[in-house]
Parts: sequence; C-alpha cells; structure tokens
Amino acid sequence: MDCQEELFPLVDEQGTVIGSVTRGEAHGGTKPLHPVVHLHVFSSRGELYLQKRPRWKDIQPGRWDTAVGGHVDLGENVQMALQREVSEELGITDFEPESMGHYVFESDRERELVFVHRTVYDGPVCPNETELEEGRFWSVQEIKEHLGKGVFTPNFEQEWVRFFGSADDEILCRK
Repeated sequence: MDCQEELFPLVDEQGTVIGSVTRGEAHGGTKPLHPVVHLHVFSSRGELYLQKRPRWKDIQPGRWDTAVGGHVDLGENVQMALQREVSEELGITDFEPESMGHYVFESDRERELVFVHRTVYDGPVCPNETELEEGRFWSVQEIKEHLGKGVFTPNFEQEWVRFFGSADDEILCRK
C-alpha cells in the first residue's frame, strides 16, 4: 500500500509550488493539483514500452500505463523526479528525455499537473517488481486495437491521443 502521509508539492497550473499536500489528500477526492512525471519509452522499431500497474495501487490497479509515471516529491524538481522514477521503475539510468510539455489531468479522485517526456531506448529494461506488475513493448497497432477497451488507464489513453495519436512509426522512434 502506498504511504498516505507522503508529501507532494501543491502547485498552480504553471508548476509553481504553493504549498504541500499528503498523498492521501492528493488522491482523496478534493483534487489538489500536484505534479507528476511521465516518460514514454520507445524502441528504435517504434514500439512503446508500457507497464502494468500493481493490483495494490490506490489509482488504476491492474491496468496498462505509461512506461514510467510518478509523483514529484516535495523538494524535487521535474528533472530530479524523472531520473529517480525511471531508475526506480525500470532500472534505466542512461537515457535522453525529450520534454513534450505539460497538461492538467483530472479524474474523479485527483488532479495532476503531468510533465510528459519521451525517449528512444534500446538497452536493457529491468522492471522493479515492487513498482509494477509487469512490462513489455507494444506495437502502435496493438495499442490502437486496445484503446477504449478498459485495458489502459484513462490517463494513458488521453495522453496517447494528445501526443502520439496521429504520428506514424517513423516519427515515434526518432532520436
């Protein structure tokens, strides 16, 4: 179970820290805006690595999601959080992230300021079994076939359409 007392930054829509909030408060339905990082890991073949969220997670358990996703901890900046999360979840330390921008995601329980990144990576992936249930590369066609069927998190589906939905394989795997 996630630590409900863990502290996250409370931010405005530009990412300026204006306070702090516990994980329990952030995910408890009052929807204080808190920052998260996402990294989409593409292979040079244009496949996208996705992780299956553990069943014990408090948000979207058992669904396939962005390769790396995690909260920015209080006192961290986006780059620090991205490096930490990628290392923790996939064991990857040598990658070049490309920022794709940020947006506000809102569900029935939470509101996040999502900082989106992508990278092309063909090295070893060592998923941390305490962080994710499993992970694998998916073809673009496979992703398209499973959209809207409850396989992926709503956040991943919205992000896929926003950033990659009209892209072809060649664009996805550019370095």
